[in-house]
Amino acid sequence: MTSVFSADGKNLPCTVIEAGPCVVTQIRTAEKDHYEAVQLAYDETTEKHASKQLQGHFAKAGVTPRRKLAEFKADFPQELKLGDTLTVSDVFTEDTKYVDVVGTSKGKGFQGVVHRYHFNGVGDATHGQSDRQRHPGSMGASSWPSRVLPGMRMAGHMGSEKVKIFNLQVVKVIPENNLLIVKGSVPGSKGSYLLLEV
Repeated sequence: MTSVFSADGKNLPCTVIEAGPCVVTQIRTAEKDHYEAVQLAYDETTEKHASKQLQGHFAKAGVTPRRKLAEFKADFPQELKLGDTLTVSDVFTEDTKYVDVVGTSKGKGFQGVVHRYHFNGVGDATHGQSDRQRHPGSMGASSWPSRVLPGMRMAGHMGSEKVKIFNLQVVKVIPENNLLIVKGSVPGSKGSYLLLEV
């Protein structure tokens, strides 16, 4: 993240996203696949890091192996062909005001209810309380239903989930470096992959 000054002098917290170049590796058509979409590949790598199946897939498109594949529904697949390169200026223009960002949030490991769900704990450390301050407390009735109901908020794995942030404002597009600057934060750690939807 960084900060950018707006036209009226406000300091905006922003995230810099490298959005390309992406290459077209497959085109889905209504006649063959019953829907229309475009598969894009990003982040060039070596053949050693691609399986034999993926090496053949990339060779068919006439491109070098890439680390990340993603498919986007499109109404204009006939305008693209295999091997075409899309840059940030091909998708995002100065008229693009907002963008949706999809990513995987940071993993927090196994967490208790105080951290995971903001429980207050059982209460004061007086009147015989012994190491109960961060415990969940009662989980349900006794004779019925004689079990813990599904969906009960309890300790468990936290984070590392698919998260979608809607309507992040596009502050600036830098086409020479394929950079997109959006206002606010995005899910995931530094260097993680994101999907951008206009």
